[in-house]
Amino acid sequence: MTHTFIAYVDETGDDGLIGRFRKPGDSGGPSNWFAIGAAVWRLSRDLDMVGCAKDIISQLPDQKRKKPLHFNELDHAQRVMATTRMANKPFRFSGIFAHKPVIPEGIYVAKNQLYHYMTRYLIERLSWLCRDFRKHAPEGDGRLKIVFSRRGGMDYPDFQDYLRRLQDANDPEIQIHWQVIDIDGVEAHDNGQRYGLQLADIAIGGLRSALEPDLYGNLETRFAEMLKRHVYERNGNYLSYGAKLVPTHDRIAACAHENAPPSDLTHWLRIYG
Repeated sequence: MTHTFIAYVDETGDDGLIGRFRKPGDSGGPSNWFAIGAAVWRLSRDLDMVGCAKDIISQLPDQKRKKPLHFNELDHAQRVMATTRMANKPFRFSGIFAHKPVIPEGIYVAKNQLYHYMTRYLIERLSWLCRDFRKHAPEGDGRLKIVFSRRGGMDYPDFQDYLRRLQDANDPEIQIHWQVIDIDGVEAHDNGQRYGLQLADIAIGGLRSALEPDLYGNLETRFAEMLKRHVYERNGNYLSYGAKLVPTHDRIAACAHENAPPSDLTHWLRIYG
C-alpha cells in the first residue's frame, strides 16, 4: 500500500558556528539563523503541488523560468506572488529555526551534527502532524514519504542509519511517532529535480525572513503571516510544533553573544507566540 503523506524538506541559512556572525551592513560571516522545514502534502494531491510550482514559474520573467525556484533568487514582488499562490493550496508546513549565536561552543562539532539534530526535531513534528491528520486522509497506509533537498557532503544512507539509531535508543526524549516514518524510503534529490522541494524552499525562506535581518537590518514578516494558516499547530500552539525555535524564545532573549546583535523575536512572537 502506498504512503498517505509526502514531505519535501529544505533548509536555509548555513550551519556554521565559528566566526563573527552576520550583522546588518555586513554580508560576511555565518548567518544568525539556520532553518530546516518541510511542506507536507497528501500524496494523492502531489499533482496539485506540481501545478502550483508550474503556475509560479509561469509568472516569472523568461530568464528565471529556466532555473529552479529559489526564494533567495526572487525579488520581493516575485516572492509575494509565489507565496500567495502557495497560500491558496492545501498543504501543511513545519519548520525548526535555530538561533546559532546562543548555542554554546563545543556542542555541535562533528560534520552535519547540527543538521542532524535539527532534522530530528523536524521529523518528530512531521510524525505528529501525520498522526494528527490521518483522520482527514484515509487513503494509503498512513505513512510519510520524506524527500530531502540534497546538500553537499551529506551521506543520506548514513542519515537513515542515524534515524535507526534514534529508533533503537529507547530514549524518552525522542518522541518520534515511528509508525508513520518510512526510514527505508527516505530520498534526496537536487532542488531542480522535484517541484515539491522548490516550494519547500519558498516556504522556509519566507518564514526565516521574519527572523534573519537583511543587509539593512530589516525583518520581513509578510511571508510568515501569509503562510500562518498552513503552519502546524495544536490548540493555537505554534512554537512547539510548526514554528519551533531552538533554543526556546526565552533562552534566546536571555542570552547575549559578543559576535552577534540581540535577536528581535517581537514579530515572530506576535505571529506565532
